[in-house]
Amino acid sequence: MTSTRSLSPRFAYKSDKLKPLRAFCQTARLGSVSRAAEALYLSQPAVTLQLQALEREMGVRLLERSGRRLALTREGEALYELARPLVEGLDGLEGVFRERIRGLDAGELNVAAGSSTILYLLPKIVEAFRAAHPEVRLTLHNVTGAGGLDLLRSDGVDLAVGSMLDVPGDLSYAPVYRFEPMLIAPRDHPLATLETLTLQDLSPYGLILPPQRLTTYRMVDLVFQQNRVPYTVALEVGGWEVIKQYVAMGLGISIVTAICLTEADRARLSARSLADYFPSRSYGVVVRKGKYLSPQARAFTELIQPALFERGDYYATGQSDR
Repeated sequence: MTSTRSLSPRFAYKSDKLKPLRAFCQTARLGSVSRAAEALYLSQPAVTLQLQALEREMGVRLLERSGRRLALTREGEALYELARPLVEGLDGLEGVFRERIRGLDAGELNVAAGSSTILYLLPKIVEAFRAAHPEVRLTLHNVTGAGGLDLLRSDGVDLAVGSMLDVPGDLSYAPVYRFEPMLIAPRDHPLATLETLTLQDLSPYGLILPPQRLTTYRMVDLVFQQNRVPYTVALEVGGWEVIKQYVAMGLGISIVTAICLTEADRARLSARSLADYFPSRSYGVVVRKGKYLSPQARAFTELIQPALFERGDYYATGQSDR
């Protein structure tokens, strides 16, 4: 009959599993009992006893001499691969714990947002948050679409800020502001002086649009198709700043969301509202339903609406969706 004791190995040397494993890992790493003893501040006989106890409990040879060094046997390599992260993790536990405690005291906040949101919408919000909570480590994750939703669902971020057209059932979206769709063109462009604008007026001119996979391109295509107005795309390029620069150079016209237009842009571009044809875009906060928001996350969301009012954006509707 097999005894219970044989099924549950126990280290005989001082009934401590960590000490023999630590001695084994140091010996494997340094290739010498004497060096391992120096690293552990032990005597060589003490390290030798721990290695012998470990081999007895495992029932195999773990080390063998190879020239002037001790080398791992096949079984020793297998154990070393398993034991090393355990020993290193335990030895470093106090430092990691204290670092984690400091993090809890200060707090941290992870926010997902797309490039346009980070560039145009969040600067004043981040500035205000940093001034009010300098001890909090804030990380902005530049992700959009499915990547941002995955981070939300896996708790990789506390919240997301951006625009959503379709809201999945497991997420909650609180829109804060709406921005109008705008036609941008060079200031001397024929469209800049028209009293009113129609889709037919835009038809002869090449459009500079974001890539087809993005919402703006799909929305522009949908509106022109629904109104049976032909259009041409002169250039596809990513990034509102690049699009605005190319429009200013006279390479085409574009349809953008007002969030990306600044006072400086008004000096070099003609910007006309296309709200009669294209829907406005809302921007707000996205969280996972049922998720508890930390004090840091709540403080950040509370700053969003006041910061937008301070911005005084010329092209925003100026009306909260709440």
